[in-house]
Amino acid sequence: MVKQTFDELQTLLTDKGQQQLLRFWNQLDDDQQQELADQLRAIDFDQLAGLLAGEDDSPGLLPGQMAPPRAIRPGQPRTTDLPGESLEEAVAIGEAALRQGRVAMVLVAGGQGSRLGIPGPKGLLPIGPLSGRSLLQFTIDRVKAVSDRYGSQIPLMIMTSPSVHEATSRFLLENDHFGLDADNCRLFCQGSTPVVDARSGKILLAAPGVVALSPDGHGGMVEALGRSGFLDDLASRQMDIIFYAQVDNPLAQVCDPALIGFHLSAQSELTSQAVKKNDAMEKTGNIVAVEDHLEVIEYSELPESLARATCPEGELRFWAGSIAVHVFSRSLLEEAARQGDWLPFHHAQKQVPFIDDDGNLQEPAEENAVKFERFIFDLLPRAKNALVVEVERASAFAPVKNADGSGQDTPTTAQNAIIALHRQWLLDAGVEIDDDVPVEIHPSWALRAEDLLEQPGLPGAIHEPTLLTRDDTTDNPHD
Repeated sequence: MVKQTFDELQTLLTDKGQQQLLRFWNQLDDDQQQELADQLRAIDFDQLAGLLAGEDDSPGLLPGQMAPPRAIRPGQPRTTDLPGESLEEAVAIGEAALRQGRVAMVLVAGGQGSRLGIPGPKGLLPIGPLSGRSLLQFTIDRVKAVSDRYGSQIPLMIMTSPSVHEATSRFLLENDHFGLDADNCRLFCQGSTPVVDARSGKILLAAPGVVALSPDGHGGMVEALGRSGFLDDLASRQMDIIFYAQVDNPLAQVCDPALIGFHLSAQSELTSQAVKKNDAMEKTGNIVAVEDHLEVIEYSELPESLARATCPEGELRFWAGSIAVHVFSRSLLEEAARQGDWLPFHHAQKQVPFIDDDGNLQEPAEENAVKFERFIFDLLPRAKNALVVEVERASAFAPVKNADGSGQDTPTTAQNAIIALHRQWLLDAGVEIDDDVPVEIHPSWALRAEDLLEQPGLPGAIHEPTLLTRDDTTDNPHD
């Protein structure tokens, strides 16, 4: 049987030009051989050949083809092609949809914490300045608070990757899903693609009997969601609005009624939040209009001359920085799941350790490999009435991308942003707070600044580090 398996695999791999994957076969035990065989049979070699032969970059855009996106911006007049509803009217529309049980949530949480210096899933990183709540719990707590407020169940579907799936599942079980019903806090796993050598196109080995695989990007959410059966489940429950965010942004305004309301009033299939870029060369995706649709142009692909272009009043012409917060119509995701080519794979040059011909682990000092990733924002050109809604950065965007000491987008900068936002809420509500005193507000105590004015336990003054929670009006975590 072992000989038959080897012969079968050798024939397959020789035909595909990937026979190097069997070079250590005879050194593997039975279980390792079976694991490798399973991995090899799961690879779509025809798809891989197409990726290696094809070009994934879109044609270069000319300056005249690009324009600022169709967007709702605070304090700015709206053109006739934008919804006319006020912010308050949009909130009312979104709140009605939440009360009617039309809203579900997808959270992308497949990343590892290695870049942040922690083992395991990135979502398990403690980020609460005083509570120590993890990135993952930040989203779960908000989903539960929104569900409680509007008297409906918001299913939370968490997309993991193979490398973090078990640890994430175990974390949720150990913590009883942080108060969510288990049926409404469910995991699904994104797909993987082989990692190939950048020069030869040969698939790399991560270990003598293990193929080097990489998650297929946040755009893999569409295929994985369809494969999981969750889209069918949402259809049976008449849920037609899917809110999307990524786990590394603890300030994400999860299930924000205003964003949902503008999405519905525009009859949009995909609505994206954006922030005004801090500077022309900020490393964020740029949402732009191209002819009759919207696209995201990566900062590395936007010519500097365009990035620095300004309007007559001096503002950046291409101002809209994507923050990976979207609202989808379920019908768009259903169609995208059926149309496999709607989300193309992109080539990403990466630095990837691998096993060489002699069985030694090599850790290259520079980019040596290609990973293939899909991006969820590639659905923008497919979406009808796609819309951008600007949000204040300080209230909605504090990503954790880098380890402390790296400057921007670190755990410390995110914690400082949480503290600054919650301090501002309290100051605006008339609470006196001593300088440099940190505070943190749990979403069950207040989801937004306006909630503080209706909170009977609002303190008049805060002199010590204070966590405002559901169970106790004030809690000094340092006592």
